[in-house]
Amino acid sequence: MKVIIADTFPEGKIQELNMFGCEVRYDPSLKEGSLHAALVESNPDMLVVRSTRVTGEMITDCPALSLIIRAGSGYDTIDVKTASERSIYVSNVPGQNAVAVAELAMGLMLAIDRRIPDNVADLRAGKWNKKEYSKAEGIYGRTLSVIGMGRIGREVVSRAQAFGMQVAAWSRSLTPEKAAALGVEYCHSPVEAASRANVVSVHLALTPETRKLIGAEFFSAMKPGAFFINTSRAEVVDHQELVKAMKEKSIRAGLDVFEGEPSGKDTAFKDGIAQIEGLYGTHHIGASTNQAQNAVADETVAIVREYLDTGRVRNCVNLLYRTPAQYSLSVHHRNRVGVLAGVLDIIRDAKINIETMENIIFQGGEGACARILIDGKLHDRALTAIEKSSDDIFSAIQVSLEK
Repeated sequence: MKVIIADTFPEGKIQELNMFGCEVRYDPSLKEGSLHAALVESNPDMLVVRSTRVTGEMITDCPALSLIIRAGSGYDTIDVKTASERSIYVSNVPGQNAVAVAELAMGLMLAIDRRIPDNVADLRAGKWNKKEYSKAEGIYGRTLSVIGMGRIGREVVSRAQAFGMQVAAWSRSLTPEKAAALGVEYCHSPVEAASRANVVSVHLALTPETRKLIGAEFFSAMKPGAFFINTSRAEVVDHQELVKAMKEKSIRAGLDVFEGEPSGKDTAFKDGIAQIEGLYGTHHIGASTNQAQNAVADETVAIVREYLDTGRVRNCVNLLYRTPAQYSLSVHHRNRVGVLAGVLDIIRDAKINIETMENIIFQGGEGACARILIDGKLHDRALTAIEKSSDDIFSAIQVSLEK
């Protein structure tokens, strides 16, 4: 199996992939056009990326590609639609970087409150300004509202509570009962969470529903002088409204993600928000600790290993779990070569499509059952034809899936 790894990856984990029989091409410099060219040239079976964008054209021009792994949680940089259309698995590595991102979120809160970057800048410029930098509120006893209570959000909650903060939270999956168990105040909406907070920390995945979810109404509800932290995805925030809130309400922001981030690792950055007083930013480094990257690499290797061993893809994000199948056909048979070939021919001739199919083997390896989900009903004569298509077929049972 050929594998291209187009982002930073531990050398030891590359050696593990080689031990599995993978032919690995490791080149963290591959970006955009150069990645496209490499895919066309090598035609790999698998592609591993972190922040590198994978376009539909790249996917289409790589016919052998069967698995794309995002070595991280968010996968909005991958054209999942095109991958799905071409029967390519897309997998991710959720949760392995949760601690690292939570640590950065807390660091940004402290940096804003104590103006740590400004302290450092003045010291390096030869200025001593203790009077100015002695002005800080402190975060003990203040209210943090967490938007999104996945693994990262929960890690932030535990750290904020250790700092003595009061925590409120909103998440689509959060209930009052779950909130009580976590020791946080339940909010019915993001706006309600914003209105309670001295500090807001956003931890949302990017979906059509969350794109620019944090907008004008949210920032209008925030208290003047409150802190706004985003270490998730830039696209969940309306940055024009954030800039307006920073200028009009003295909102101070700690951002690890920005609109129009450069694709290169070391290049110019031209987002005007960086020039606004009250902005404390980092370079999209939330997951970039050695601990986190090693954990992500471990899980990535495990995904590859399981795929090679079983054909199954762990953490697959683009399977249709609710199929359009209307009927389930169970064919009980002896475990013999070619038994199911005639069954599939009969289904095809009935102009019925197979949505999913699995063949289960019983103890001893003699008996088997093929469970076939189909998008239409087979007539009785077709079921009879299936049972008579081979002496090794015991029965064919059709059940409606409609409720």
